[in-house]
Amino acid sequence: MTVMSPLALAWNPAVGVPMLVAGIIVLVLIWLFGQPRNAQGRRRVQNDTPGERREPSLGGSLADDPVFEDLDRDRAPTASAAARDAGGAGLREELEKLGASLAGQRTPSLLEPSSQAIVDALRAPAVAPQPAAAPSSPSPAPQETPTPPAAARPAPAPERPPARSSVGRRPSEWPVERIVTLFVMARDGQRFQGADLIVAAEKAGLEFGDMAIFHRLVDGKREQGPLFSVANMLKPGSFDLTRLESLSTPGLSFFMTLPGPLPALDAWDAMLPTAQRMAELLDGQVLDDERNALGRQRIAHIRDELRLWDRHHEGLPITFGR
Repeated sequence: MTVMSPLALAWNPAVGVPMLVAGIIVLVLIWLFGQPRNAQGRRRVQNDTPGERREPSLGGSLADDPVFEDLDRDRAPTASAAARDAGGAGLREELEKLGASLAGQRTPSLLEPSSQAIVDALRAPAVAPQPAAAPSSPSPAPQETPTPPAAARPAPAPERPPARSSVGRRPSEWPVERIVTLFVMARDGQRFQGADLIVAAEKAGLEFGDMAIFHRLVDGKREQGPLFSVANMLKPGSFDLTRLESLSTPGLSFFMTLPGPLPALDAWDAMLPTAQRMAELLDGQVLDDERNALGRQRIAHIRDELRLWDRHHEGLPITFGR
């Protein structure tokens, strides 16, 4: 029996440590590179008919592609048949979902029927509305019933001129010895409008009457005619109130006829303030009988003439037909 030397069994760190490290490295390399690798799928060349071209399609399922068939067939042989079938079915399902997503479609099982209908409606291409198809056989046109000729209507009677108003009518037998006139003119480029004339005349105490003009009457002596009257400067001098919207004039003519129901000076003292009031209401200006500005000197001269006229006729009776 051989007896080993105690020195042979003693631990030598200088030799043991390097050997231990080398052994660990060898085991790690064996673990990393010693595992079996799965065979890579290879694309199988299809035996297509020569000269026949196969068009690519995104609408089909990727699971039908030969690459994926090889991948299913070349899975690890160590798996059991049941596990391989289950894994293949799951893989095909995932591939079908992937193919549907690439084709712009969704898996029908993931959508409710109502949601699927909405998606289909949104994906449907816009179609221009087609015109309604004409009927195959045109319906017969409705027969027009002949309309009996309308009875000839009689021609409208010519309009009669409105009856002449008696308001402000001067007695026809009174003589006319003198007429005193004033004018109220619109400013340059302007005209008096019909509606404004009516309002201003009413405020000035004038009445519309005989000859379709305005008059100032004397209370208690209305039958003796107007104290003075206001006419349109445009011929024929009347105001057509039936066409008030189109009525306009560049000026008004104030006149008093002598002799009248009152003395001439009294009639003047009534006519001048009325003309000034109308000019104020219509934004016009008062002019004398020669259409010049009416100043104080001219007013004083007219008053002197009328005072003299009254003196000549004071106490004299009015001679009709003179």
